[in-house]
Amino acid sequence: MAETAYEVELLNESSHKIFAGVYNDFKAKAVDDYKFELEPLSYEEFIDAVEKGYMQCLVLKENEIPTAFLVYTTSISEAIELNLVHCLGSEDETTKVKLLVEKFLELTESERQTKVVSYPMLGHQSVFTADLSKYGFKFIGLAVLRFIMGNASSERILENMKLSEKPEGYKIVGYSDSYKEDAVRIIHESFRDTQDALYDTRYKSMEGTRDIINKVVENVYGEFLPEVTSVLLYNDSPAGFAFANVTGGKIANIPLVAIEKEHRGKGFSAHLLNRSIKTIVDWTKIGKRVFGEVNVTTETNNYKALKMYRKTGFREDFCYPQAYMLQKKK
Repeated sequence: MAETAYEVELLNESSHKIFAGVYNDFKAKAVDDYKFELEPLSYEEFIDAVEKGYMQCLVLKENEIPTAFLVYTTSISEAIELNLVHCLGSEDETTKVKLLVEKFLELTESERQTKVVSYPMLGHQSVFTADLSKYGFKFIGLAVLRFIMGNASSERILENMKLSEKPEGYKIVGYSDSYKEDAVRIIHESFRDTQDALYDTRYKSMEGTRDIINKVVENVYGEFLPEVTSVLLYNDSPAGFAFANVTGGKIANIPLVAIEKEHRGKGFSAHLLNRSIKTIVDWTKIGKRVFGEVNVTTETNNYKALKMYRKTGFREDFCYPQAYMLQKKK
């Protein structure tokens, strides 16, 4: 019996037609097996994105037939984002993942001198953790929580939330562009020493955090919702934020919640979340803007945040390992 011959190469025009099978296999499994919130790109759209350089695609050929692929991007500031590893079936999966990851590390060796590698291992990809650990990847557990519109239990929890009294001088309002620099400062101070900064090092600097906030409010990470975004003011100066955006047609998201250090411990995060989620629920009920759910992500060991989200009506949906690799030492 002939030995299986594996070859890994960047997707090129000569492979476009024969690559369609393995890509469409992934596309059919994207929601159930990989927890995609939205339908992934069509095959034609994916090829167009690769040709335009928006992403890179490594293809593993098994006796000249594509049976696995890896997608990554280098456009995120200070990070190389490993987006997806997919294999057609489970046969020799460990070998295929090994070959794809080794080629990925080879091609990004120069960039890894200054950038971290970030890899959200959603769905089936969580089984690759043991294989990736051999290459120096480290892992953080992340939990995805959802507030489902129309769920009587969640809406009752939200409505009956016991909020702390706001001391004199504090109030909560919607977002204004005039608050952006305060948001940069507060998000930077809140996230620079957290686990988030391990796989997105932009949080470590004001400049990097500014890039994150700019991309949130300029609709790069989804449609920004300034009216839903809640801002804590103390004597009319920003002291906390709960940002909100739309990651899919009917899926809202709370990507960032932060309170300035001297104003913590007073229950203000709950106030911010309460206002943002109630706004989304009210919009949906009156038909101003209809959402099916709101989701948030936090570390599985951040018990304080998990407790706060549960008290707002969120429920854990699933967990996944967030893999990261620090900059390559020279």
